[in-house]
Amino acid sequence: MTVPTRPVATVGPVKIVGTGLLGASLGLALRAAGVAVQLDDASPSALALARDIGAGTPVESGDPEPALVVVAAPPDVTAVTVLAQLEAHPDAVVTDVASVKAPIVAEVRAGGTTGAGRYVGSHPMAGRERSGAAAADGDLFAGRPWVIVPEDASGDAVLAVRNLAADVGAAPVTLGAQEHDDAVALVSHLPQLAASLVAARLRETPEAALGLAGQGLRDVTRIAASDPQLWSMILVGNAAPVATALREVRADLDELITALDLAAQHGPLTPGAAGPLASLVAAGNAGAGRIPGKHGGAPRRYGEVTVLIPDEPGALGRLFSDVGEAGVNIEDLQLEHSAGQKVGLAVVSVLPAAVAPLEAELDRRGWRLVAH
Repeated sequence: MTVPTRPVATVGPVKIVGTGLLGASLGLALRAAGVAVQLDDASPSALALARDIGAGTPVESGDPEPALVVVAAPPDVTAVTVLAQLEAHPDAVVTDVASVKAPIVAEVRAGGTTGAGRYVGSHPMAGRERSGAAAADGDLFAGRPWVIVPEDASGDAVLAVRNLAADVGAAPVTLGAQEHDDAVALVSHLPQLAASLVAARLRETPEAALGLAGQGLRDVTRIAASDPQLWSMILVGNAAPVATALREVRADLDELITALDLAAQHGPLTPGAAGPLASLVAAGNAGAGRIPGKHGGAPRRYGEVTVLIPDEPGALGRLFSDVGEAGVNIEDLQLEHSAGQKVGLAVVSVLPAAVAPLEAELDRRGWRLVAH
């Protein structure tokens, strides 16, 4: 776990309600920063696991009052839990980390005005396919955006949540509640559904066909291993924006199906068959080109050097060492495993000007390069 190198601004104790992946990871990060963490969870076994991995200590009577409460409960009970914590701790700032915001903000508002200025909605854009405290990681938030939804909160309350995000290595971003929900429908919730839809087609696929799977299929379906119960609550909570995004995708799919039916029935040279397919791929190129690049900066094109790498201990380390000794920085890396083979492909992304020198140096050092 990365140990902070600067003083933190978060004042403890911090009470974390919910000890799943996000709650336990936050506890680990805060404890590493020297902040006292109190844990609370309706599940005794989940609470015990979070305690045992070092995410904090269970709440006990006589504990000091928390300065900040973080509700890391499932989305369908987040609002009621926020209201309960506002009432239980009248001097504490309360935030939540649920992945939908507008319905929760509305429910908290409707629940009464007591403590409304102390509530700040938030959402760290971090996670992984595995869930629960067993998958917790104190570095989970490092370098990730952390959305803060001020709404009716006081300036001091907003500052407390901004400090929390920054102290665990995240980058605070301010959005309105609906603005957040519309954004995550496209950048988080739609990709999850797309991955699940593609992966669902594989349930009865013959083993021989699955044996042909390459890195493209693995990339597209990676997040399909996510928790079904949690995601059903997230999607229902953000139903309208997700439905809008799906309708737009459905319109594109209908156009593609029409074009493919034309090609299947009348041949690939039929007018109107190839155009929509090319247009969609081009639109995809344009959209992918807008995804922020390294360190959140502008997208940048890199050159690729593809190396055949043995599937054995130390092979990847030797490659990294040789690239470093060549004076080249690795901007990104992809590993593709060959089915039934004890080799894989390491696709090393570097600055375009470094491609030719790196290929020459790796060839000199005995690595087998794969031509593009």
